[in-house]
Amino acid sequence: MARRAFYEFFAGGGMARIGLGAGWRCLMANDNDPVKCAAYRENFGDAHLIERPVAELCAADLPGRADLAWASFPCQDLSLAGLRRGMSAARSGAFWGFWFLIEQLLREGRAPRALMIENVVGLASSNDAADLAALTGALAQAGYSYDAHVVDAAGFVPQSRPRLFIFAWLGPTPAHMIDPAPVRPMPLFRGLIRIGPDSDRAFVPLRLAPPPGRRADLGDLLEERPADQRWRSAAQTRALLALMTPRHRARVEEARARARAEGRRVAGGVYRRTRPDGKGGTVQRAEVRFDVAGCLRTPAGGSSRQTVLACEPDGRLRSRLLSAREAARLMGLPDDYRLPPTYTNAYKLAGDGVVPPVVRHLAAHLIEPLLDAQDAAGAAPQGRPRAATVVTGAGAP
Repeated sequence: MARRAFYEFFAGGGMARIGLGAGWRCLMANDNDPVKCAAYRENFGDAHLIERPVAELCAADLPGRADLAWASFPCQDLSLAGLRRGMSAARSGAFWGFWFLIEQLLREGRAPRALMIENVVGLASSNDAADLAALTGALAQAGYSYDAHVVDAAGFVPQSRPRLFIFAWLGPTPAHMIDPAPVRPMPLFRGLIRIGPDSDRAFVPLRLAPPPGRRADLGDLLEERPADQRWRSAAQTRALLALMTPRHRARVEEARARARAEGRRVAGGVYRRTRPDGKGGTVQRAEVRFDVAGCLRTPAGGSSRQTVLACEPDGRLRSRLLSAREAARLMGLPDDYRLPPTYTNAYKLAGDGVVPPVVRHLAAHLIEPLLDAQDAAGAAPQGRPRAATVVTGAGAP
């Protein structure tokens, strides 16, 4: 069988492409960040990449008909760090440039059969759920059915990274994929039940298998001598510990005891936070967790870069910033993936990306089974602009 085809919007360094895997072929990739585009070319060549804002594309730039369009659109205006300005703001509003292209393709009869739209979980409640309603309303009017899931990368890699994935598709829904008793996180549930009547009819909950469970801890991913970071002095590590509350110091001591007992390194991720001091002011705190690393963020400043705290089997404590290659490993990128040459650019590329093992999971359990079932049934979905899709027997959240 010929490989399925996809468009990759907001492509970054091509992490969705990696996750989709060899069974898929790229027809077009688009991003407007020069550093990310350089990394994309370094890893995948220049044959499919268009480097310009999505709003400057037109349907003629999108060859053929893709089975899937992947869109990990900018999250800055939907996150707490971005002050929750919403999808009417400049960066996260780039979604509408992507959607304008989908509408053009619908009019030409070659819209992608499936869409996967990824963003932070804050999209579910942004602007009191109005942003989610606008997005799902657009899907419904175009004739797409859709579902929404929150998937945390911690089920695949040692990084806490929950993300919202909205899966949309044209044509019939395979009955065996419908979930009669769906469970969704409360913020997403609230958003979905507040959508308009057209969107409500188009929402079809699908079964999604649970994550397989990760096979590595943060300590397993560490480099002993990274090229871009050095271990700090013992005094600097003690200064880091001094910023911790007793609760976090207790976590460190528990991890040290575990490292001695198991005869292996136990590592945690540390972020610096500003917290109330109980006296009307604020104080800087170092907060550590040893179950998984904290969610990678773009390196806007020193506090946004994660620190590694390594508990060695001999009782030593060592600390330093996370290296660029370690950040890439936390995203599930292979070691042969070529990162940008500077630390800041490489860390930003990782912190802005989607986790390839999560992409593969969604492809294996949602995208590919649905397309395969439609093909087996001889379905030829075209889409119905401005008319909601009604799926008989669809469940409700």
